[in-house]
Amino acid sequence: MKRLLIAGIASALLLTSCVSKKEYAALEARQQETQDLLNSATVKLNSCLEEKASATTRVKSLEERIAEMRKDRNDLIQSSKDLTMLTKQGASNLEKSLESLKEKDLKINRLQDALTKKDSVTLALVTSLKKEVGINDTDIEINVEKGVVFISLSDKVLFKSGSYNITSRAEEILGKVATVINGKPNFEALVEGHTDNVPYNKGGVLIDNWDLSAKRATAIVRKLVDLGANPAQLIAAGRSEFVPLVDNSTSENRSTNRRTKIYVLPKIDQFYDMIEQEMKNMSGEDVQVEEGN
Repeated sequence: MKRLLIAGIASALLLTSCVSKKEYAALEARQQETQDLLNSATVKLNSCLEEKASATTRVKSLEERIAEMRKDRNDLIQSSKDLTMLTKQGASNLEKSLESLKEKDLKINRLQDALTKKDSVTLALVTSLKKEVGINDTDIEINVEKGVVFISLSDKVLFKSGSYNITSRAEEILGKVATVINGKPNFEALVEGHTDNVPYNKGGVLIDNWDLSAKRATAIVRKLVDLGANPAQLIAAGRSEFVPLVDNSTSENRSTNRRTKIYVLPKIDQFYDMIEQEMKNMSGEDVQVEEGN
């Protein structure tokens, strides 16, 4: 057995020594390529898991509401079994209450479907933007904030200090954003400029950071139009220094606060309108049931 082991080790060493440096380098390159692919897949997986967790939380909230309504219905049914005498009007009111609860179950299911559709639209948009723009740049963030998809671009990616002239690097990124907007004619894009709290004192046509943030937003909008975006889908807004991400106590923090956010807003008013109307209907029916009892 020991002889076989020694012979095996000797054969392995002999085979290893026979691999040329070129072949070894090629294998090493393939290994690195595989590792890069694994890292990229891990990032995408983590993003999907976060989005799934958020969606699961919303679904759980609705499910708890459904369970509560069903419990109310079951309690009402149980209470009806304990009653030995009911007037004709009382029996009619009870029947209406039960029907109302059944209708509410149906409406809650429709609300859940509407929210699911909205989440699907949001997830598809995030995926599209990440595919077009890329996610391997620390100065570019693509995410969801209060159900709205946005792209956040660092100031140093877009402009020189105190300027509203767009850099060549920014044109490449904005070209990809314009492509996404063009592919979704039912969407709008809100471009929002932000500065730090250092007073603007370069003179010229700009007075303060309000002017600078608004001018940067309009510069981005104009560039998107130049790159083929539909101007009817674009909105420009300046927020000056008043919505910081972090305090402005250090130069690094001030750099973080100097940014431009592009919100991509799907026109899903029909979902929100339906939810609002259903909620109003449910509230109105609650009042009618109480008055009937």
